[in-house]
This record gives sequence, structure tokens and C-alpha cells, in this order.
Amino acid sequence: MPVTITTRVDDKLVKLIDDIAGEEGMDRSTILRRFLIKSAREWVMDKSLKEYEEGKISLWQVAKRCEMSLWQVIDETAKRSVYVPYTLENLSREIGSLNE
Repeated sequence: MPVTITTRVDDKLVKLIDDIAGEEGMDRSTILRRFLIKSAREWVMDKSLKEYEEGKISLWQVAKRCEMSLWQVIDETAKRSVYVPYTLENLSREIGSLNE
């Protein structure tokens, strides 16, 4: 069920939002919802990729958190030049599991 959220913003930001809404042919509320969705998803992606770089979570976990496919996340890591914490030890472990 939708919830109403209120916040105060300065006049410059309201003008910018209204200009964007006019340019897009949408109302202010629709533009704000889109901005909030995009910003929240970006925040989750940033936080998840940081945790991935720190070795705290896997790419699969990033994909699940971000509601994306693994391949989409891999593409995103390439675009952002994310450090991949993959070591020779990881490779050796994976090769060993193939031999089993």
C-alpha cells in the first residue's frame, strides 16, 4: 500500500524538478518517485559492490540484493572498474572442485 512521505526542499530544487517534469511531460510526483527509485537502487548497488570488494559478500549476493541477474552485475562491475577480490587461492579451490 502506498505511503505518503513529505519533505522540505529549497526553491531551486523545486524549480529544477518542475523543469524536468515539464520536459518529460510528467507531474512532479511521478518525477520524484522515479528519482527516489533510481537513487535508492543506486545506493544499494554502491553499498553491495563495496561489500563485494571487501570480500564480505559474493557477486551472487550482490545480484540478489539488487534484484539483477549475475550477468547484469558483472557488466556493472566492469563499467565501474570494481576491484574483484579473486585470489589464486580461490582459483586453486575452484580447480580442485572440478577434479572431484
